[in-house]
Amino acid sequence: MNRWLLVGALNGFLAVAAGAFAAHGLQARFDERTVALFRTGADYHLAHALAIVAAALTARGRGPAANRAHIAAWLFTIGVVLFSGSLYVLALTGSDPAALGRSGAYALVLLTPLGGLSLLAGWLALAFAALKSD
Repeated sequence: MNRWLLVGALNGFLAVAAGAFAAHGLQARFDERTVALFRTGADYHLAHALAIVAAALTARGRGPAANRAHIAAWLFTIGVVLFSGSLYVLALTGSDPAALGRSGAYALVLLTPLGGLSLLAGWLALAFAALKSD
């Protein structure tokens, strides 16, 4: 079983479901800014589900390229959870990032850029995997 391919496929499913929820379930209940925040999470979620699939296909086999592709898949997965997940929570709870102050919700806002850094690091890891491939 290719676990990373499974993780990528399930994330793709969840991202499409999140996008559909943004388009059909949120528009009547939330303002456009909140829907856009949720949509951004869904867009990045879907893009990085595909990146996980690419890493899964690169990770087949052994050697430095496969090892780096596994690292990339982990980084993409962590990034999706932190980046998209924090945007989903912020949108669904109605938290305004500008008004969070030092509350517990402020910590949630800090997860978004950490997730973004993880996504960026995943792309670098996948690029280094490409450099080591045959």
